[in-house]
Amino acid sequence: MPVPTDGTTPGWTAVGRLPLDDQLLALEEALSRNDTLVEVLDRAAELAAPDWYLTAGCLFQTVWNVVTDRPPTHGIRDYDLFYFDPTDLSWAAEDRIIQAGAALFADLPASVEIRNEARVHLWYEEKFGVPCPPHTSVESAVDSFAATTCCLAVRQEPDGRWRFYAPHGLSDVFNLVLRPNPTLAPEAVYRNKAERWHRLWPELTVLPWPAT
Repeated sequence: MPVPTDGTTPGWTAVGRLPLDDQLLALEEALSRNDTLVEVLDRAAELAAPDWYLTAGCLFQTVWNVVTDRPPTHGIRDYDLFYFDPTDLSWAAEDRIIQAGAALFADLPASVEIRNEARVHLWYEEKFGVPCPPHTSVESAVDSFAATTCCLAVRQEPDGRWRFYAPHGLSDVFNLVLRPNPTLAPEAVYRNKAERWHRLWPELTVLPWPAT
């Protein structure tokens, strides 16, 4: 393993400069320190939700916590479990998965938020003020996050192997750099998230939204 196992900061901050294969090994080691995250991954397959991934804050914030030597769950609001099922876009179908997840994860010390990303375009504009083209996969939904640093997802395969999706790499995640991703989410969404996260992780370098 290319990083120290005692939690010391210097080795973790150097991960972003390692070859990608080593970064992936370090990512799995960092995420494994969050027991809640590991338990969600272990159980998620029981939902039988198609093309699912655990994604967003619970992942990159776990890494931030490990790098800065904080408790692994510091600042994590919830655990986002995305799946993709375009065969039934009704709220009733999505709610069945949500309710099954509520029972499955009920004993965990955190909220697991489950969403069918095939339905996002039905409610996104009302919530955020801009239209959202229909996603074609969970990966395309992850691509639209407000910061490239957030574009990270993982699922556990039937053989126990962790499968990662990280379209912008991992260097910013390990280097605590928050970089905007002006593809869908409005600037205000990025600013609000950045302000809250910087309060919780003051070591973050927050890059500005690009000028138009």
